[in-house]
Amino acid sequence: MKKKGSVRMPSKIDAKNALDAVIKKSRVHLYKPIQIAEILYRDRVYHDINLSELDTYRTKSKKWRDNISKELLGRVCTSSSKFQDNLFDDNAIPPSLIKVLGDENRKKKGAVEAYIYRRFLNRHSQLENALNYCLNASKETFFVKNFIDLFWKEPGLKRSLDKIYEIVVYALFSTLVNTMNMQVEVSIDSDKIDILSEFEDFTHKVMCLDIKHLSHTNDAHVYRVGVTNAADRGLDMYSNWGPAIQIKHLSLDIELAENIVTSVSSDRVVIVCKDAEKDVIVSLLTQIGWRSHIQSIVTEKDLIDWYEKALRGEYSDILGVALLSTLAGEIANEFPSIDGVPYILKERHYEKIYDPYWQ
Repeated sequence: MKKKGSVRMPSKIDAKNALDAVIKKSRVHLYKPIQIAEILYRDRVYHDINLSELDTYRTKSKKWRDNISKELLGRVCTSSSKFQDNLFDDNAIPPSLIKVLGDENRKKKGAVEAYIYRRFLNRHSQLENALNYCLNASKETFFVKNFIDLFWKEPGLKRSLDKIYEIVVYALFSTLVNTMNMQVEVSIDSDKIDILSEFEDFTHKVMCLDIKHLSHTNDAHVYRVGVTNAADRGLDMYSNWGPAIQIKHLSLDIELAENIVTSVSSDRVVIVCKDAEKDVIVSLLTQIGWRSHIQSIVTEKDLIDWYEKALRGEYSDILGVALLSTLAGEIANEFPSIDGVPYILKERHYEKIYDPYWQ
């Protein structure tokens, strides 16, 4: 940092390091870096904000970000306001650093904007390479461990691994449940008919039960709660037969299990994790207090075994294509494809901007 009197002023290096840190932490959609790029674009082109005064762009910049995100990704950021606003915290990119980036961006005719969007396109190029492994595979050539490792081993994609792991789990669970035509029945005890008679309008509307129909059967399903890349999510998946399904690509220990169980309101939880020591699993499934909440623990090894059976086992002709189709569909919903340089970026002619420092 440069000194101005007794105050240390941030330098161009400080500003770039902070920007790079936010890019590195961002998931593949790069909403926060895009927001910075749009603030800089607004400052350079329209000159109607003061980069040193956060209130002149804090709220407006979310709209600018969402407008271009719709063009680039077909969606907008859905994280909480608190999570979005921490972009401007002192440990991220506060106004003092945005001011440095803005001065540099105007001086070099949009070089910082171009840098951010090049990083965005590069991240999506990495993503395309990884996703194409799934989308172009057959049941003979797809190996779920290889697919997960593409995200685990690539620094630019690691932040999206939790979503990929969730999709891997959902595709398998939903394919098996649907293929086996599983059903869930809701019924009422015969000795409670008098209460049902009193609340028949309620039971009919909410449970499809009435005096003439004392039981009701539905197809069993699992559901993903959302297909957004918000970092402040709660419940991952749930089933219509009871348990919540929480998915963490982490090694399970007692503390993590406690956090998972207390984070959702459900009587029973299925925990899907990367791995877990045998004594941890035994402890969680046998101790009073834990066993009443944790229905089971599924590890990556279980998923690999089940994928192998579904793709190359005795019933692969029934399960294989359906599994890969579900996997590809969820990936398409979660990670929209970007083919080449989007038109909205071409209009700004970022490809013509060259600066050695911002390459």
